[in-house]
Amino acid sequence: MIVTTADFANLSLIVSRGTLCRRLRGATVVLSDEAPPELVTMNSQVTLRDEATGERRVVSVVYPADADREVGRISVLEAAGTALLGSVSGQVIELQLAGGVQRVRVQEVIYQPERSLRAHMVVRS
Repeated sequence: MIVTTADFANLSLIVSRGTLCRRLRGATVVLSDEAPPELVTMNSQVTLRDEATGERRVVSVVYPADADREVGRISVLEAAGTALLGSVSGQVIELQLAGGVQRVRVQEVIYQPERSLRAHMVVRS
């Protein structure tokens, strides 16, 4: 898993155990401006496609206080949010749901804060 330095620092403050903590301990940490554009980072918006049904949905991986499943904002502390963080476009991930395992493909990273920042950054000479 790849995670940005900012995401690593912020998430390290809110988790001390569990799956996300284990994933962070083994993560490759990169500077925000080195994050690949296809990487799911905090506050990224992605299109997921269910491998079984073909159904698509747009979700964002967010901090717990910003979570709202009804509008597709999934907390990074939920199993689905933890699985999505650090994934990349084209990757298939398995989500553990009440009804069983759902395999979804990260079809596209629609919005990534780091990519947006690079695109709108003003460089002074």
